[in-house]
Formats: sequence, C-alpha cells, structure tokens
Amino acid sequence: MSGFDKRERAEEGKFALDQELRFKANARRNKLLGLWAAGLLGKTGEAAATYATEVVKSDFEAPGDEDVFRKVKGDLEKGGVAMTDHQIQRQMTELMETAIAQVKAEKK
Repeated sequence: MSGFDKRERAEEGKFALDQELRFKANARRNKLLGLWAAGLLGKTGEAAATYATEVVKSDFEAPGDEDVFRKVKGDLEKGGVAMTDHQIQRQMTELMETAIAQVKAEKK
C-alpha cells in the first residue's frame, strides 16, 4: 500500500468518525434542548424525559434543524412560554457546543 493510499484511508476514517460525532452530538443537543424546553413548560421527571425523547424523534422528519426548531417553538407557544426565534436558535447553538464537548469526552 502506497503512502497516498494510507493517507486516503486515514482521511476516510477521520471523515467517518467526524460524521459519527456529528450525529451523536446532534442527538445529544436535541435531548438537551428538549429538557430545556420541558423545564420552561413546567415538566419534570419522567414527563421531561419523555418530552426530550419526542424532540429527538422530531429530528427525523426532515433534514436539518428546522423540524426540531418548529417542534420546540410550537410547543413553547402552546404552553404560553414567550420565546423569540433568536432565543431558541441561540439555545440550540449553545447546546450543540455542550453536546459536542460531552460526546468528545465520552470518546476518551
């Protein structure tokens, strides 16, 4: 195997690992977002955990984060929680950073 082939395989492996990390971090972010929203909605314990699972599942409706955003925004509106789009999106960004750090820490 040539040096080029080894380098190519290493890059493919890194790409696959990065994709796996992104998938896990995205699911973790959605769970954390669900728990955050559940708290705003007054849900605790099992109800909060169940809601967080619903948020994670909502990500499978369409590619991207828009489906998760719509779910959380809609549920907050139904629950009478005033939250701007920017506030929800900022929370999603912050929780993604937290989720990436958590997933990376688990890898070690």
